[in-house]
Amino acid sequence: MTDRRNFLHSAASGLLLLKPRTVFGSQANSAVEVGILGLGGRGNYIGDFFVEHAGARVVALADPFRDRLEAAQKKFKVEDGRLHGGLNGYLAVVGSKLDAVVIESPPYFHPDQAAAAVAAGKHVYLAKPIAVDVSGCKSILASAARAKGKLSFLIDFQTRSQPVFQEAAARVHRGEIGAPVLGHVYYHAGRLRPKHMPGMSHDEARLRNWVFDKVLSGDIIVEQNIHVLDMINWYLQKPPLSAHGAGGRKARVDVGDAWDHFQVTYKYPGGVLVDFSSAQFTRGFNDLCARLYGSEGTLDSHYNGLVRIAGDRPWHGTDKDDTFRQGAINNVKAFVESIRAGKPLNNAEPSVESNLVAILGRTAAYSGRDVTWDEMMRSNEKYEARLAL
Repeated sequence: MTDRRNFLHSAASGLLLLKPRTVFGSQANSAVEVGILGLGGRGNYIGDFFVEHAGARVVALADPFRDRLEAAQKKFKVEDGRLHGGLNGYLAVVGSKLDAVVIESPPYFHPDQAAAAVAAGKHVYLAKPIAVDVSGCKSILASAARAKGKLSFLIDFQTRSQPVFQEAAARVHRGEIGAPVLGHVYYHAGRLRPKHMPGMSHDEARLRNWVFDKVLSGDIIVEQNIHVLDMINWYLQKPPLSAHGAGGRKARVDVGDAWDHFQVTYKYPGGVLVDFSSAQFTRGFNDLCARLYGSEGTLDSHYNGLVRIAGDRPWHGTDKDDTFRQGAINNVKAFVESIRAGKPLNNAEPSVESNLVAILGRTAAYSGRDVTWDEMMRSNEKYEARLAL
């Protein structure tokens, strides 16, 4: 049987490690210069952190839409000649004089943009999810392998940069809840707002509303729910063997084609079952939780909330964690410091693995049957957006 982890390491073999344009350490006495790909809400949000908390300079911008480029230009004071529109504007950014590329575009575009950035010798700061399909995950892994030891390649999972979650994971790994038995994981949230503009074409509407588009986002289980799936996969330290699931569109049917709910059972090694559910329409209840029941205790962890262990060896981490904001700030600061210090960061392997866990759940739910990890990997699924803009 195929080793489910081999793919994470085999991509590194036979790849040319490209020499970065910026020599590590040369930024010690000057601001790190970054370009941002994707200027929706997250791109502007993360861009602020690069300036305010890491002392970096935003010097180039790419986005398919002119209105977003102009708004971000005013905010970051970018020169006119460094604004790049269209779907291929990212090529001008990665080919220009700067140190790092911040990729905050729709997930469908991440693999090509990351590959281009690494090929141009640029450090990469990448939003989750890293890809929408198996082929894209393998591409990201290959790009990260090319960057390893030469360029920083950091994926922005906020829980993994927060001390309280790091301590929770360490305690589970030390056996402080005993042997893991059952996981209860959910991401229940209210609906997101569609973005409408007069006169939009079909493809422009898809792109502006990409979070509702299966191909551009990967569906909610990949695009949004990956946060809690990453948490449980971190705690269990290995990917699931298989999954079975269901879901659909029932409460939010006015935009796009993405589902508004999923329910998946994952089977992990050692007989550990993980019950996962998600909703993107709820009213009156919102929570992101990864709970792991062990033979001697329970880890109860909530993104942006309570983190604790109850049982034979109780531990109270926090009543409320600032995961969303502080986790991102921590990642931005670590990324920029790694460039200045010449100590490259690379967290691609666990990030790709968690992305594939989300894709496995989606595949099982779409098909309505048991799907194994090995079957998913052999499929080499690849989405096609077919946008004409």
